[in-house]
Amino acid sequence: MTLIGFAPGVYDLFHIGHLNILREARRHCDRLVAGVTSDDLAAHLKGRVPVVPLAERLAIVRSVRYVDEVVVESEVDKLKTWKRIGFHVIFKGDDWRGTPKWEEFERRFAKVGVEVVYFPYTMHTSSTLLRGALELLSAQDRPEIPSAQLPEPLHEEGGHEHHVGHQQRAVHREEDVLASQE
Repeated sequence: MTLIGFAPGVYDLFHIGHLNILREARRHCDRLVAGVTSDDLAAHLKGRVPVVPLAERLAIVRSVRYVDEVVVESEVDKLKTWKRIGFHVIFKGDDWRGTPKWEEFERRFAKVGVEVVYFPYTMHTSSTLLRGALELLSAQDRPEIPSAQLPEPLHEEGGHEHHVGHQQRAVHREEDVLASQE
C-alpha cells in the first residue's frame, strides 16, 4: 500500500518553515500531496488575501522536490478534502496542536483512520512576520505609497538586477549545502 500524506497550507511568501514541513512530511509518507489554500479561502480564514497569488503559490509548491502533487484547497472542512484525495496522514505545524479547530479535526480524522502528525513550528519566521516586515519597509521607504501596495518591479526601479543575481547565486550555494546534508 502506498502511504499518501497531505500537507495543507497557504504557502504565502514561501519560507524555510514551509520547506521544513514539506521535507519532513515527505519523510513520513510514500506520496506527498500539498494543498495550497485558495485566495478566497485564505481571505475567509485570515481576513486578508495572500501577497502571492494562488497561481504563483501553486507553481512554487509544485516545484519543491518533496511534493508529488499539488491541489487547490478551497474547503474549510479538511474531511471534504480527504474524501477527494484519500490521504492516510495529514501534516501540520505544531503551532496548530491543541487548538480547538485541530482537536476537532483529530477526533474526526481518527474515525476514518487518518493520522494527524505535527512538525515543529519554525519560530523565527512566518508569512505573517514577513508580511509585517514588508509593510514596515514599504511605509519607511515610500511613505506616499500605502503599505498594502507592493513596491515597483525591479525592472522599473533599475540598477538592482546585479544585486539580485548575487543573491540568487548565494541561494543556490545554500541549496547545495542543504542538499548535501540530507
